[in-house]
Amino acid sequence: MTGSLVHLGPVVPVSVPHHSAACAVYDRWTTCHIEGMARVLFTSCPAYGHALPMLPLIRAAERAGHDVRVATGPDLVAPLASRGLDVHAVGPTWESSWSANEAVWADQSASEEQRLMNGVVALFGVPALARLDDLVDMTSQWRPDLVVHEVLEQAGSLLATRLGVPGVVHGIGPMFPFYARLIAAAGAAIGEPELWQRLSTEQTLDLCPPSLQPDGARPWPGAVAVRPSAGERGQLPPRVADALASEQTVAYFTLGTVKNANTADFTTGLEALAAYDGVVVATTGRRLDPDELGPVPANAFVEEFVPQADLLQRADLLVSHSGSGTMLGGLVHGVPQVALPRGTDQPENAALLVRAGAGLLVAPDDYSIESITAAVAKVTGDPVFRASAERVRDEIAAMPDADSAWAGLAT
Repeated sequence: MTGSLVHLGPVVPVSVPHHSAACAVYDRWTTCHIEGMARVLFTSCPAYGHALPMLPLIRAAERAGHDVRVATGPDLVAPLASRGLDVHAVGPTWESSWSANEAVWADQSASEEQRLMNGVVALFGVPALARLDDLVDMTSQWRPDLVVHEVLEQAGSLLATRLGVPGVVHGIGPMFPFYARLIAAAGAAIGEPELWQRLSTEQTLDLCPPSLQPDGARPWPGAVAVRPSAGERGQLPPRVADALASEQTVAYFTLGTVKNANTADFTTGLEALAAYDGVVVATTGRRLDPDELGPVPANAFVEEFVPQADLLQRADLLVSHSGSGTMLGGLVHGVPQVALPRGTDQPENAALLVRAGAGLLVAPDDYSIESITAAVAKVTGDPVFRASAERVRDEIAAMPDADSAWAGLAT
């Protein structure tokens, strides 16, 4: 998808009674959960920002002694398996789904709203059917007692319904009102017109702290809060580890792993941060030829990936695309931010960040060395931004942790 998602207009959430059959499904899960080990399946589309937010709950299920498997697209299997997870490839790659989405947006004969809807179907609808086929094969040999799926992974809900086991919706960031319309439209397009009605009755976990809750009716008004994470710590490149161990101030710069294909956007951000009074750790989120990148400012280190948790724990400033996981990860540590949204839900995330007083926005139309430099100077020079970020940090710290949320799924 490209552009902002707020064009969808108001949404009236669908209210569906939690009927006796659904209650019986949850009763069977509760009994299984209490009496001993259960089989728990986590499903996600193969995008980092959709899968990684579920890691704390996955770890909580593992600590509780359950048999846990993760299913996602083939391109995300290796990164998740490297974290010690039992991961299974299902459905298409993210690259192929994103290519289909870009083809939709290239069709100038359709209206922007129609292209948006078609893009949702290309990214999250059609691939979900392919994942469902593979999940059905997988679960014929290993039948889960519970299916936890990220909010836009429709295959998880479809599988849970087919197996007659409970499904749980796991947020990946702010739960925007337009989710109801997106999911309903995608369901109708793939021949599952009742998808939203079923999905809206599932138990739901919401990562969003109070200050970042979107305006409007909540798609899942009964969602239970669970504390977001900045990620899991890992192995740092030696030069980055040395920089973080120094007394210099640290800025973390990233444009994420989805809307990061424009190298010029990345180099513009780097050049703007050349004036930063400290060290800049920048991640490209993809393999980038040094010749394509060009000269790197003397105060910057550029890597493909760096464990976000290690960086954000130490960072004094976050300059990013405002993807949900990155934005919330920074706020976990009270880091003030400059938001450079590139598309998808990033403009809406950035607006919530600015509303909370924890950062400033540089809009896509105003993206330049000068505007980014000015925003960085203002955020680092005015203590009100850090104070606001730390206020949100304290809200996050007060949210139930993943172990508490997991235990709550059994009640």
